[in-house]
Amino acid sequence: MSANTIIDQAPLGALIRYTDGSPKPPARFTKKLAAWERSNGVGRLVKKEPPRPFPTWTAPASFTLHEGNFSSDGVILVTIMRSHSADSRLVFEVIEEPKVGQVRVLLDFGGNTELLHLAVSVNAAELWIAKEGYRNARFEMVGAEDDDGAGEAAIAA
Repeated sequence: MSANTIIDQAPLGALIRYTDGSPKPPARFTKKLAAWERSNGVGRLVKKEPPRPFPTWTAPASFTLHEGNFSSDGVILVTIMRSHSADSRLVFEVIEEPKVGQVRVLLDFGGNTELLHLAVSVNAAELWIAKEGYRNARFEMVGAEDDDGAGEAAIAA
């Protein structure tokens, strides 16, 4: 599916696989493998952004995938996020959607909503908020019908 389909249909928290269609090179070709990994991977959908007009051009709609964290002794040192625009030539696939009953921890800023964490329950989301210290975060239950917001209940943190 295209990047536009992900922007239009995939819910926040979905696992998205992306690929350029090329075969994975052997591990001995480290530079080719690193280049291949930049165009082929998996990430959790954490943000969708509409087109943004500027005086001389309009930036296309985009979405951001959280691909992972590098940590040491339980402290996250680097977070890997990758943004893709609606005109991306990569092929995308939703490989897993959030399950009914899970809780999204969301933060609203600048007119956009970003997924901070996907918890298995409200209690787990509350514990995560207490540990991480986000004061303006809100919770959203994943419902049976997730595409248009039906079946979701928003809970203030």
